[in-house]
Amino acid sequence: MSATAAARRESAPLPEKTISPLMTFMFAAACGLVAANLYYGQPLAGPISQALGFTPAATGLIVTLTQIGYGLGLLLIVPLGDLLENRRLVLTLIGLSAVALVGAAFAWSPSLFLLASLCIGLASVAVQVLVPFAAHMAPDASRGAVVGNVMSGLLCGIMLARPAASFLSELSSWHTVYILSACVMIGLAIILRIALPTRVPHTKLHYGQLLSSMGHLALHTPVLQRRALYQACMFGAFSLFWTTTPLLLASPAFGLTQNGIALFALAGAAGAVASPIAGRIADRGWTKLATTFALVLAIIAFLIGHASGSGSLLALVTLTLSGILLDFGVQTNLVLGQRAIFALSAEHRSRLNGLYMATFFAGGAFGSAIGGWAYATGGWNLASWIGVCFPVVALLIFLTERQK
Repeated sequence: MSATAAARRESAPLPEKTISPLMTFMFAAACGLVAANLYYGQPLAGPISQALGFTPAATGLIVTLTQIGYGLGLLLIVPLGDLLENRRLVLTLIGLSAVALVGAAFAWSPSLFLLASLCIGLASVAVQVLVPFAAHMAPDASRGAVVGNVMSGLLCGIMLARPAASFLSELSSWHTVYILSACVMIGLAIILRIALPTRVPHTKLHYGQLLSSMGHLALHTPVLQRRALYQACMFGAFSLFWTTTPLLLASPAFGLTQNGIALFALAGAAGAVASPIAGRIADRGWTKLATTFALVLAIIAFLIGHASGSGSLLALVTLTLSGILLDFGVQTNLVLGQRAIFALSAEHRSRLNGLYMATFFAGGAFGSAIGGWAYATGGWNLASWIGVCFPVVALLIFLTERQK
């Protein structure tokens, strides 16, 4: 070998380390299985309230306490991904999930079940530690694709949890759902303990300093502010749709049973294909074009679904199509936003992700609340008109960004 060739070889850059397809799948599966814990209680609220003696007014707390726990975890636990060794943090949270699920399965009073629900929500933020963890393992050129693949697993877990819980409770009881999920969490913890690498962050802040730094990030990171606002609007539309459509499908117009509604919910899982596509588009630098597409798609979805209140077979088909298109748009925008904020700073990824998720989670809670009110006040007609306003607002704000 000549001296020139040897020198060229020595100066050539080393290949960038990447994450394997198997490891990406493992991250996606873990996110889906953990995220599903957040949604088992929604279709089981009725049987649980009857078994434990909840008052009608307190039944809604079964879902609300889980959501509150998740929201607190986003702000108080997810930032620890920038401070603590990531694998240990994930395993600790999954272990807490297993304990909380067992507690929910064997609770003998409403107060104990609600405490378990709160802890399930807190522990489920393990998924939002796993997503930045996967992003750290991916090179810049393919980070969007990796995040998109992982998020597709998370979406599948969310969309499949409700029908799975309904079907299992029909075959056995609601206790079985929580016991089986606890067993899954134990098995998952064992697998991740073996497979995940260790990752020790470089941040040397104390926990109080870590939390206070989030305020600075929220106030001085325009990319985070905009992407979180866009996704808050989109997730508000998503939550409104999936809060009101089960009510519409159970109404005399359609008259679907719980199993029929569960099958309808499966259609939403088709939106999972959007995540890896969106990630690859973001890697190519087409984020603005893809964001426009996602926001417009959500608007079209509501306009298609607006006329679906008649109860006919055609109305059911259009409503299903509306759900698929909406989920596709929401997931596309979600991954585009994560790709954008993860590119800002490797050191702050968990904190940025926690703020991003907490903001749009608040948008989702608002969408659910106003959706329930709108349906009770004016039925699907009013709910769908309000639903379309969310992506319209996001699009109008996004257009100001494009004009800069």
